[in-house]
Amino acid sequence: MRGPFVIRRRGGRADRSPAPRRAGHGAARSLLAACCGALPVLAFPAPGLWWWAYLALVPWLLLIRTAPGARRAGLDGWSGGLGFMLAMHHWLLPSLHVFLLPLAALLGLLWLPWGWLVRGLLGGTPSPLRAGAALLAVPSGWLLIELARSWEGLGGPWGLLGASQWQVPAALRLASVGGVWLVSFLVVAVNTAVALLVAASGRRSVGAVGLVACALVAGTAAWGVPAPRESGSVRVGLVQPGVFDGPGGPGARLARAEALTRSLAGQRLDLVVWGESGVGADPTGDPALAARLAALSRAVGAPLLVNVDARAAGRPGIYKSAVLVGPAGLTGQRYDKMRLVPFGEYVPARPLLGWVTSAGRAAKEDRRRGTEPVVMTLPARAAGASPLRVGPLICFESAFPDMSRRLARDGADLLVVQSSTSTFQDSWAPAQHASLAALRAAETGRPVVHATLTGISAAYGPDGRRIGPVLGTDASAAVVRELPLSGTTTAYVRWGDWPLYGALAVVGAVCAAEGAGALRTTGPALRGRRARTARG
Repeated sequence: MRGPFVIRRRGGRADRSPAPRRAGHGAARSLLAACCGALPVLAFPAPGLWWWAYLALVPWLLLIRTAPGARRAGLDGWSGGLGFMLAMHHWLLPSLHVFLLPLAALLGLLWLPWGWLVRGLLGGTPSPLRAGAALLAVPSGWLLIELARSWEGLGGPWGLLGASQWQVPAALRLASVGGVWLVSFLVVAVNTAVALLVAASGRRSVGAVGLVACALVAGTAAWGVPAPRESGSVRVGLVQPGVFDGPGGPGARLARAEALTRSLAGQRLDLVVWGESGVGADPTGDPALAARLAALSRAVGAPLLVNVDARAAGRPGIYKSAVLVGPAGLTGQRYDKMRLVPFGEYVPARPLLGWVTSAGRAAKEDRRRGTEPVVMTLPARAAGASPLRVGPLICFESAFPDMSRRLARDGADLLVVQSSTSTFQDSWAPAQHASLAALRAAETGRPVVHATLTGISAAYGPDGRRIGPVLGTDASAAVVRELPLSGTTTAYVRWGDWPLYGALAVVGAVCAAEGAGALRTTGPALRGRRARTARG
């Protein structure tokens, strides 16, 4: 087989010698794409550089638009997606070890068609129509990626780009209209506009118009979307016992949680919340444990929402469950976790992938799933007062916008997240997880309590604003937070995930227009260097 040749002149004669291989160049470009894809992670906690999210994609976009062909653009998208997934989930290394790399490579494939889309709209010298379409289609393509990886089997919606804006008031107001999806769209749209300003000579006016439009949308959300109307308040105690390792750890942790709970007596509480897996046995089948918890409830004068990670009494298998205990004992109200953490709580396709349990901290036995969400009703504290309704979520279920929306639609006044990130205590995971509650509060217009065993525990009002300081990963304490209640129905609760449907329509329309030749490039497209022949 004859390979490519380069023509060199020697003494007036053409010399045909093999062209140098460019495999090294391709590998270097893929590595550069991976580094560019990892940049957005700095906008998330713990670095928390929220403003960086509006520029973080620009280097990646500029790299993709210079790809000499669709194949290279797809590889740039894939490599960048791999880098983003590795950086976003690097704290999973102690659990997954080497398995994290192929998992990131698999998820990175979601960005491969996005690479084609970016190069098709931004490559070369785009026409005004094509540049304008990029401002809508590039963010829409990103949203479809976030939708695809939000499937529980692919790890769930951890690291959605809009979640990096959890402490920006304008972004929280925007989330109340279109959820975290609308925030992600705006962030990618700003990056696309900046890329047009930087690289698309002659099309900078389109980028400037895009930035002005994004600013108008953010400003309208900040000043035009009202915060939820407050209607009363609720006093919630958060109990965080701290780290207790070793064989006697669970028992010592339970004793510490009891002592901290008793310290809350006399503070007129409506509810006391414990973190995930705070109780190691099912109190339904353990009368002594049930009596012990009921005594705690009587001591503080409020019901306890504890969390059980144990083999269920009267049912086969292990469940993670939120259990409500009142002064008289178990109330019978219980929620079993529905969406489980892949590898952490179950192993997908265990007959095929069961070997990962020997390579990391994957679940030795699959947890069982609950069947439906539950809204629990607390007893009214005053005659004639409406009883408080609580919607529990467990662990990374707080990453799913649809779950908190469903609880709000079912009448929950307060959302409670019970979590434990003790496995990742010294990583970015606790801060990232706690920040998600702010988005869920803003989306639903309901206060959210995020209670953990080992930190970070936090509370947020119905507008997503944090109430009081957090309990950090070094704290072993109990605190009381008075949270405003609201009966406001946000646009997101009413209309749901409409930005995702809009994104699908935009991408479909752009693909149809491209197929019909309606989007044309006015300047020469970027191509690889043309090979010289002997005749040339």
